[in-house]
Amino acid sequence: MAQQVPYGYPYPAYPVPTTGMNKPMPIGTGFPPAGGLQTGVNVPSQLPMEESYIENILRLNLGKMATIYMTYENNSQWNAKIFKGKLEAAGRDHIIISDPATGMRYLLLMVNLDYITFDEELQYMYPYAGGAGPQR
Repeated sequence: MAQQVPYGYPYPAYPVPTTGMNKPMPIGTGFPPAGGLQTGVNVPSQLPMEESYIENILRLNLGKMATIYMTYENNSQWNAKIFKGKLEAAGRDHIIISDPATGMRYLLLMVNLDYITFDEELQYMYPYAGGAGPQR
């Protein structure tokens, strides 16, 4: 039996809540019918800690000087380039740095990022639930 694709969306989706008879739960009820909600997914009792993604680590270290190593495939003029500057912003797909000497700002795409070095200690731990997080 072929798996149905909801609404023609070709990517995996979250499980559709069903009643005990394996029928879709009516929309807008707000509460599962007697017998409980079956989703096929175990829901943890506590939310997990936020994962360490590059953009989160960079956001913790805004204002620090960074050396960013980038590679540009199929570029006949330069295949690799090094950028140095003050870390201004970081998003899921980009980094913004500024050169303090010239004031020039660079918007760099994460897809080209190889690695980043800093000349000083980095902040790495996020504070959770209003706490200060682990201290070194």
